[in-house]
Parts: sequence; structure tokens; C-alpha cells
Amino acid sequence: MAEICRGYPVAEISLAFSEEICYHKVVEFLCRNGGSMYNHKTLKDLTMKDNFMFGAVMSIEDNCIGFLEMVLGFKIERVVISREKSLVYHPEYRGVRLDIYAKDEHHTHYNVEMQVKKRENLGKRSRYYHSQIDMECLTQGAAYDELPNTFVIFVCDFDPFDRELYCYTFRSECQEDPSVELQDGCSTIFLSTAGKNFKDVPTELVKFLRFIASDLEGSKANFEDPYVEQLQNSVNKIKSDREMGERYMIFEEMLREERQEGLEAGRKEGQLKAKREDVLEVLCELGTIPERLVLQMESVEDFESLTALLKLAAKAESIDAFEESAAEFFPVK
Repeated sequence: MAEICRGYPVAEISLAFSEEICYHKVVEFLCRNGGSMYNHKTLKDLTMKDNFMFGAVMSIEDNCIGFLEMVLGFKIERVVISREKSLVYHPEYRGVRLDIYAKDEHHTHYNVEMQVKKRENLGKRSRYYHSQIDMECLTQGAAYDELPNTFVIFVCDFDPFDRELYCYTFRSECQEDPSVELQDGCSTIFLSTAGKNFKDVPTELVKFLRFIASDLEGSKANFEDPYVEQLQNSVNKIKSDREMGERYMIFEEMLREERQEGLEAGRKEGQLKAKREDVLEVLCELGTIPERLVLQMESVEDFESLTALLKLAAKAESIDAFEESAAEFFPVK
């Protein structure tokens, strides 16, 4: 397995369900990161709505097949779960992700993701996932007319469209005549735990979504559904598995570092913004600031240069004089 190191310099770190991770690897990883573990849920505190548990449970083939058959309404003989893609850290994915990638005997590809917080860009997110699947197939030599059918499925612990539906299914069709379908093979499905149209969806789907929405104690209840019982058994086995506990520790530490890096980036951007405003405030005393100069100031992204520009602004007798003395700090277009 690729070495795990601070800052994740490798192009991709594949962890969750691909290779055996020994206890000493966990210790080494934490030691290299100062041994810090922020206050967080333990593995035994997790429910299916937690990203790690959802991924761990759905990476079991029988669970994945049961889920897909329940949602899609057709039989699937077998699926191949891409375990090396279950948990990755990759710059293009903007951080740590835990999704389920699978394909069946007909080469149909599936991407399943748990969503707890409501996001405004879920539509664009689904588009990105479809395109990633297509690009992977094309880079492996497939022609465009050989691209597989793809299903991107979001399990949402909220109502993504505020229509009180348990299931929202999207496919491309003609706006002038909805009976004409594009037949591009792409389907995007949003499941919602906040649905209310009980009579329009299978009972087992409603029970599954109630299970997903439950808190820790509620998730242990009898939902009188064999599939939910199957998932409950998987959750219990995962919670009692020491190796899964070690994997969860690494997953949590990766998330902690990602959040910390985000905070540091936000703090730096705030400092740069404040310094730019200081420069512009001084220049305002000299007259009206041209729009082009404001845009040029936005292009300066290091603190030392902005500090130098602030000194130049304080010494300048006019806007023109400042622009002349500050020309070296602005990129020539």
C-alpha cells in the first residue's frame, strides 16, 4: 500500500477496503501527525448515515446488491465493488471521499454516496460523477458508443428538492416532448429520508430510509424488514472488528487534517483580503481608484507583496504615481 504521509504528496491514497492495515501502521501515522485525535465519534457511535459506516456496510457485496435492487427495481446477479476507490484522497476530488463504486454483469456502473448536509450543488456533483465514470472507461480504450449505463445515487438525510418525495429520478428527455428520451444511459437518483409519499414507493424502501434517518438507539429497533435486519447485522460486525476500528482511526485523522488545512487556507485568505483593503483605503485618499487597479490588486496573492504595496501607497502623491511605482507587482497581460 502507498505510504501514508503528512500532506498526502502521493497522487492517490487508497485505504478503506483494499489492503490489510496493521495496528503499527495506525500508530506510525498518528505519530507522524503529532498523535493528535480531536474529539469525535467512536466506531461504536456510528450509524448508517455516517459516511464511514455507510461505505463499510455497502462495500459488502450482498448489501450492495440488495440496495441496488431495492432502489432500481430489477435483479442484479452480481456486482464488482471497486474497493480501491471506496476511500481516496485525490486533489481532483477536493478531499477525502467515501463512495461506493460498483459495476454489474452487464457492465452498468453505479456510484452511491451518503449525504447528510443539504448542498446546493448536488446536480453539478452528480454530473461530475457521471463524467468521471465516462472518462475512466474512455481512457481504458472504450469508444463513446460503448460507454456503459451509469447510475449515480445519493442517499440524502434531508429533502433535496423540498417536494416531500422519497425518491427523485432524473434522466435526459426532450423539453418539447417528454416522451422523447435522449437515451444517453445516465440516471441520477436522490433518495430522501424526509419523504411523505408512502403509497408511491415500495414499503422496503420506506423502512430502509427510516433506518437511515434513525439515531444510534433508534437504529437498533426492529424495522420488520429482512434487508434492514441484514444491514443491522453488518453494522454490528463492523463495530466489533478491531481492524475496522483501525481503518476508522485513519479515516478520521485524514478528515481532521483536511479540515485543518481548510481553516488555515481560509485564515490566510482573510489576511490577504484585509491587507488589500488597507492598500485601497489609502489610495482612496488620493482620488478615484480605476477598476483595472482594483482587479490588479486582486491578482496579488502574497502577503509580503501587499505589505510593500501598502508602503508605496502611503508614499504616493497620486494614483498615477502609485501605479508607476507598483508596476513590478502586477502581472503584465
